[in-house]
Amino acid sequence: MEQLIETAFTRQFAVRHPVVLAPMDRISDGCLAAEVTRAGGFGIIGAGYGDRDWIDKAFADAQGQRVGIGVITWSLLKKPDLVDHILDSKPAAVFVSFGDGEPIIRAAKERSIPTIWQVQRLDQAEQALKAGADILVAQGQEGGGHGMERGLMALLPAVRDLAGKHQLILAAGGIADGRGLAAALMMGADGAMMGTRFWASHEANGSGKAKDALVRAAGDDTRRTSFFDLARGLDWPGEFTGRVVQNPFSHRWLDDPAKMQASQDTIRAAYDAADPDDFSVRALIAGEALDLVRSVEPAAAIVQETVKEAADLLAKAGSFLTDRD
Repeated sequence: MEQLIETAFTRQFAVRHPVVLAPMDRISDGCLAAEVTRAGGFGIIGAGYGDRDWIDKAFADAQGQRVGIGVITWSLLKKPDLVDHILDSKPAAVFVSFGDGEPIIRAAKERSIPTIWQVQRLDQAEQALKAGADILVAQGQEGGGHGMERGLMALLPAVRDLAGKHQLILAAGGIADGRGLAAALMMGADGAMMGTRFWASHEANGSGKAKDALVRAAGDDTRRTSFFDLARGLDWPGEFTGRVVQNPFSHRWLDDPAKMQASQDTIRAAYDAADPDDFSVRALIAGEALDLVRSVEPAAAIVQETVKEAADLLAKAGSFLTDRD
């Protein structure tokens, strides 16, 4: 599809469309990231907690397409050798989030690899700017997976004001179509990062049952908690909670945090014993944008439909202005 929207991000990163794949842990594998890039967006592999063999396979599956890689910062910093290994793979960008990304940013810059730092608060944005991150991602609490408490509507323009007009900024959290992209551009972003919408794509690394469950679920079904971290035995820093579709298993514990903490072993055993596609127990990680996800589509179609809708909306923006003549 021809380019319909040009931003500082599309110019500086040499892509046709200001649409970026969120690096969802293992869901955004090499195949999905490559397909988003082929469609004119920018694909990012979701390396998550850091598994060398999985990362190598993801880059191989990308088949030479220009893709980046995203990591969970606090986890990767425990594996310094893996940091070097990732950078040796020469990704098109390195994306960090959830922790002190400065060591990774510094190492990437030494190799002239573009850097992306996702932030959830202004103090994090200040740290990212001081570290010299090429792109900041302002992540609102609406997004699926881990994050913090600020909403995108206020966070994004505040990050823009702090960073200045020349800093590249992407918006993330609750964006799943052209309306979200157009709104993000108007609020100061240079592009939009989408996760939940691409999770419900043919190429996403997940089962058909999981994708069908996404289509059936709604934004009201999600809640930001740490329950599923506890259930999976993940030692996340306490300031980050995860937005997940809640289910009968989680509802049993959420209203009694003390009992939940005291029953960790019981919860983990029940979670591990469940079938991976039994989403009455297992975590289905998704954001509030589920209301806008009505079908499973090819990733390329998602990119194209998002950009076309945003371009149509932006073209009509003048209709809201009064005739000043």
